[in-house]
Amino acid sequence: MIVDYIYNFLKKRHFWRYASFSEIAELYVSKTLRTVAINIAAGFTSIYLYKIGYSLVFILIFWAGYYLLKIPLFFVFSHLVAKRGPKHGTLISNLLYIPAMISISFVTKNGIVSVAIWGIFTAVSTAIYYLSYMIDFSKVRSVEHSGEEIAFMNIFEKIAICVSPVIGGLIALFFGPRILMLVSALLFFIAALPLMNTSEPVRVDQKVNFKHFPWRIALRSLIAEAATGFDYVTTGVVWGLFVAIVALSGAGDAVYVEIGALSSISIVAAITASYAFGKIIDKNKGGCLLKIGVVTNAIVHAFRSFSVTPISILGINITNEMATTGYNLAFMRGIFDTADLSGHRIVYLCATGVASTLGAIIGCIIALACIILFGDINGIKIFFFIAAVAVLAIGSANFNVYRK
Repeated sequence: MIVDYIYNFLKKRHFWRYASFSEIAELYVSKTLRTVAINIAAGFTSIYLYKIGYSLVFILIFWAGYYLLKIPLFFVFSHLVAKRGPKHGTLISNLLYIPAMISISFVTKNGIVSVAIWGIFTAVSTAIYYLSYMIDFSKVRSVEHSGEEIAFMNIFEKIAICVSPVIGGLIALFFGPRILMLVSALLFFIAALPLMNTSEPVRVDQKVNFKHFPWRIALRSLIAEAATGFDYVTTGVVWGLFVAIVALSGAGDAVYVEIGALSSISIVAAITASYAFGKIIDKNKGGCLLKIGVVTNAIVHAFRSFSVTPISILGINITNEMATTGYNLAFMRGIFDTADLSGHRIVYLCATGVASTLGAIIGCIIALACIILFGDINGIKIFFFIAAVAVLAIGSANFNVYRK
């Protein structure tokens, strides 16, 4: 029923693409459900580990190892997706996330073994999913209306992100983090259902050839992609820990609800801006949007160290969501265009995954070094200033589509 609703809604927006919108709708539904499954629990995982006694040093080493594991997985799974197709890859990815969430729910009993199992399964799942989703969407999208379609995907995803942290926080508060992880595992199974009986949008049994890829046209975008990985670690890992440790340290288990609520409120701003940003991109103004979003995001990082109250955190989150949405939509449009231009879609999207992961590893290592040298709180504050400079590299992508 959800697929039919989204299908009919999108068909009215682009009636000339009637045949392919069933594929778009399936992607939207699967992506939205997966986003809910991830964000009712994953956003709290680092905080959960910290609250049960794991140090910031351990958490950052864990994340660095997690990202390091993903790099060879991208190369391995690029061959799998080429052979079996992206929808099969998405199905496998969602199912593999289930044991990951079950494992982390028993971390208080099994300790580091549960953390390791969770990290391995999560790394495998996310590596397959990134390749599958990017390949699938880049193939079925409309070239003329990529900005709007990416915006719609972002809107559905943001709605899911908006709702899920509050739901996850309430579940963690009333039933405990363990039940939260198990609910997340169930949702991953549900997210796989829309893809179980659908055909692949791309030719299967393809061969992946890295040797003949035109690296020259992709190099600058890959450097910029590494900076997005750094940005993700800053916002998705370090910032959440900073808020929990400094601003909401006395909240107890209510910290899950408070962080969830702060995240959800801020995402409303991104939802309202997404459609307008998509229109801007389709009017060939994506290059300007990319640069403005990146600069604004850098300024936000520089001010994170001074945000120690719920109101200031909310302001930071709202501004960050607006800025990140702007640059991310424009960046994705450029990535998809470059994938088409390269003639080696799977190879290029595999390379973007590797580049982003390398950036995330660098982010974890720098954050770790700052904490070891300057202590937990001061180290994180210094890291935010470093991040403010590092993310400026995102604006150097120089995508061909924005030079026309």
